[in-house]
Amino acid sequence: MTSSSIRSPRRRGRSIRRNFALAAIVAGTLSLSVLVAIAARQHDDRIQLQLQRDADALTALGVTGVQALVVTSDDRNLTATSGVADLTTRQPIPRDGYFRIASITKAFVATVILQLAGDRGLSLDDSVERWLPGVVSGNGNDGGAITIRQLLQHTSGIHDDYPDYTSAQDFYQHRYDTYTPEQTVARAMGHRPDFQPGTDWSYGNTDYVLLGMIIERVTTHPWHEEVRDRIVRPLGLDHTFRPGTSPTLPQPHAETYQAFNPGEPPVDVTEQVGMGANGEAGLVSTTADLNRFFRALLGGRLLPPAQLTQMKQTIPVSKEFEQFMPGAGDGLGLFSRPLSCGGVYWGHEGGDSGWISAAGVTADGLRSITVSLSGVLADSADDVLRVEQAQSKLIDDALCTTTDADHQQR
Repeated sequence: MTSSSIRSPRRRGRSIRRNFALAAIVAGTLSLSVLVAIAARQHDDRIQLQLQRDADALTALGVTGVQALVVTSDDRNLTATSGVADLTTRQPIPRDGYFRIASITKAFVATVILQLAGDRGLSLDDSVERWLPGVVSGNGNDGGAITIRQLLQHTSGIHDDYPDYTSAQDFYQHRYDTYTPEQTVARAMGHRPDFQPGTDWSYGNTDYVLLGMIIERVTTHPWHEEVRDRIVRPLGLDHTFRPGTSPTLPQPHAETYQAFNPGEPPVDVTEQVGMGANGEAGLVSTTADLNRFFRALLGGRLLPPAQLTQMKQTIPVSKEFEQFMPGAGDGLGLFSRPLSCGGVYWGHEGGDSGWISAAGVTADGLRSITVSLSGVLADSADDVLRVEQAQSKLIDDALCTTTDADHQQR
């Protein structure tokens, strides 16, 4: 018998042990992968359950329809809907429906202004008079004393004289009316300023109408074309657009309703041009597109660092405004809000006839939530406040629960 024959059983034993060891490592790796996948599903289920509870809480307050979309830091999408899309047919709310985003449009306009500042096309400290000579004047209004930064941050002092519907009859009579930027500004110039520029804060739509006019003066293109070419197309926001004078929305969408006076039946206000369409509002979008926009913005994909830093420099809002958005700080086209789990989130809200919408994203741009409410049937300011509080809770729960889940997965 040779020496190699004598050692062969030992070699076979070592080979078997190595194979067992490799098998154990592979099995352990597979087990870990399975456990991670199970944990991820459990985290998703937790977020989804809370999101659904919060959406149902809003419909319990009289909102006819809710759609909400959360995007986690690893790009998982979680959706909740509640209520109905149509009070007559009782069809369910679409998970990806179009809606008028109203004042969330301001975040798009502010982004374009800051891009122009980054391109050195203008300075945030330029006066309004420099770009729009003679437009802000009369009754104590002075465009030479107001800067672009003050327009962005609602410290211009310009008084808003903004058209609004006062009754169902008024709505039906004027829902197809349109207003040029010049007409909106002229209405505001019929009033004295609310305060001297830079001395106080007051949310104003006319500020952003003027910013839209400045974009056109600097670029020679309407504000919405600049938004399209600088933001919508590069990010692939295929469901974000300005409908112009079209009063209808693409399918799918929820019908929306408004009760103009306490005790009156709700009116279907879905078909309307919308009072604001000149930069203070005017865009239609979806929850998915708005999440993508705010994640790109806070993630540094739309602005150079210097401009994004300026955008996030906040000042306190008024006490009247803060009762609806506790702890809010106003940046340049963005609001910050505190999170119950620590830190802040960034975003914007919008309200139009029948709609309330809000978007929020964490400071790193990795986690986001967009919610759209249709048919907000509120009889009083207290009712509106309760809806606002429930919507804020939905956003806070979504971002904080997602944060917990991300930490656990790490």
